Amino acid sequence: MPTELDRFIDIVATLRGPNGCPWDKEQTNKSILSCLLDEAYEYFEAVEENDKHKMQEELGDILLQVVLHSQIAKDEGRFDIEDVAREINEKLIRRHPHVFGDTTVAGSGEVIKNWEEIKRGEKSKQDRKYLVDGIPQALPALFRAEKVQRRVAKVGFDWDDMGPVLDKVEEEFAEFREAVEKGDIHHAEEELGDIFFALVNVARHKKICAEDALRLTVKKFIRRFRYIEDNYAASHRDIQEASLKELDEFWERSKRAVG
Repeated sequence: MPTELDRFIDIVATLRGPNGCPWDKEQTNKSILSCLLDEAYEYFEAVEENDKHKMQEELGDILLQVVLHSQIAKDEGRFDIEDVAREINEKLIRRHPHVFGDTTVAGSGEVIKNWEEIKRGEKSKQDRKYLVDGIPQALPALFRAEKVQRRVAKVGFDWDDMGPVLDKVEEEFAEFREAVEKGDIHHAEEELGDIFFALVNVARHKKICAEDALRLTVKKFIRRFRYIEDNYAASHRDIQEASLKELDEFWERSKRAVG
C-alpha cells in the first residue's frame, strides 16, 4: 500500500508532468534555489518558537523542495529521489561504523573524530586542495566564519585560552577606530570585518553560536522598538516627531516591560 510519502512524490511528479502546473513545469534547480533557503529559515524560526504545528508544516515545505529539486533533475535525466535516498543511506551507514559495523567508540568525541576521518577519505572530498575548501560561500557570514575557524583549529591554528582571543577583538577595534578617524572608509570596512571575525572566534571558544546570538539580539531589539511604537500609537502621537531623548526614555521602559 502506497505511503503518504509515495503519494507526495507522485503529486510533485504530476505537477511537473504534461498536464501539470505551468509554473512548476517552468522551474529549474537554480530558479527555486532561494526557496530552499527561505523554507529552512522558516523552520529554524519554528524550532526557536517551539511551535510543533509550524515545525511540521515547515518540514513539509522543506521536503517539497527536496522532492521538487529531485524531480527536476529526473526530468533532465540526471538523478531522481531514489538516487538521493540511496546516497544518503550509504553515507550514513559508512559514517557510522560503530552502529552498522564492528568499530567501537568510547563516546561522542570518538564518533566525531571517526566521522571526519571517514569523510576525508570519501571520493567527493578527495578533490579538495585546501583545508577550508568545501565550506559553502552561500552560508550566512557568521556561520561561514565559524566553520572556517573550526576547520583550521583542527590542525592547531588556534589559541588555547581566551586571553589572546579577547585581545584580538580589542586590537581589531583599535584599527577600525583609527581607520574611521582617518576617514578611510574602505580600510574601515575591512577592519569592521576583522572585528566580526574576531568576535565569532570569541563565541566559538565559549561554545556560543554567533549567528544565534545576533539573531536573538535582533529579535530583542524588534520587540523593544515595537513597544515604543505601540506607546506612541496609544497616545496618538507621531513617532516621527519624537526627540532622541524621548525615544531613549521609552527604550529604557521597554527593557523593563518586554525584556
